[in-house]
Amino acid sequence: MKRLVLITAALALLASCAPKPVQKVMARFVPERADDFAWENDFVAYRAYGQALETLKPGGMISPGFDVWVKNTTDLVVNQRYKDDLENGISYHKDHGNGKDCYKVGVTLGGGASSPLIGGKLCFPATNFRSSEVLESSPEKVVFVLSYPQWEAEGYKISLEKKITVCAGSHFCYAEDTYSFEGPCDSLVIAAGIVRHDVVCESAVEDGFAIWEKASDTGAEPEDSCIGLAVKLPGASFVGLSEDGTHSICTKAVKSGESLGYYFGSCWSKADIPNAEGWFDALADL
Repeated sequence: MKRLVLITAALALLASCAPKPVQKVMARFVPERADDFAWENDFVAYRAYGQALETLKPGGMISPGFDVWVKNTTDLVVNQRYKDDLENGISYHKDHGNGKDCYKVGVTLGGGASSPLIGGKLCFPATNFRSSEVLESSPEKVVFVLSYPQWEAEGYKISLEKKITVCAGSHFCYAEDTYSFEGPCDSLVIAAGIVRHDVVCESAVEDGFAIWEKASDTGAEPEDSCIGLAVKLPGASFVGLSEDGTHSICTKAVKSGESLGYYFGSCWSKADIPNAEGWFDALADL
């Protein structure tokens, strides 16, 4: 009996001394920065816009688009960037050695969001997301949901639950968008896409596309880098340009309550994928 107690104590001591797993993913609500929701893994970082931003400045900012934060380190950087910007006046729009925010979203799909496509028109939500919930969190994987309340568009009443899975070791995240709606038809065409800036080159694969473009938000400092962006929608009925030419999109029709699953991803030319060919290969291998 005494021997068993000693063995148990030794095992407990070894367990307490074992190194903790390295945290390679994160996702959180950021109330201190106008209700952002931010997420990242060891290769990519993003944020979506929340309620407070709608009235933060004259005219507000309402956009479903994902903002892309580029990075050239496998360390998690988002929390420190927010802290430095808000508490120390160190702007995350400038590169202080590990990347920055040099991507312009505007009122668009940004770097991989989705929206109903009705009569050839992208019909964005009327508000930013209103609630968020982290469903799963571990050192290697995080899953969360962003909820967009009901809005009206072209005779439809629509709401959205956006579930996003972020895993370590990938340039791609996985979105499962569930649109609930009522209106003239029992199905809606949904477009998952990327707003187009100064596109250098692009490539298409079955059910998806990749873009290589110049950094689009260059107001804070001169910029000589490029950003790779991509979307892959399995079973897409269309891959190409939106009617107004502002977005590259993949589309698919869904019924109310049916989940639409797709991948969206990004990279930075000053990190591990320095050229368009490497980025196009990454999409082809997905």
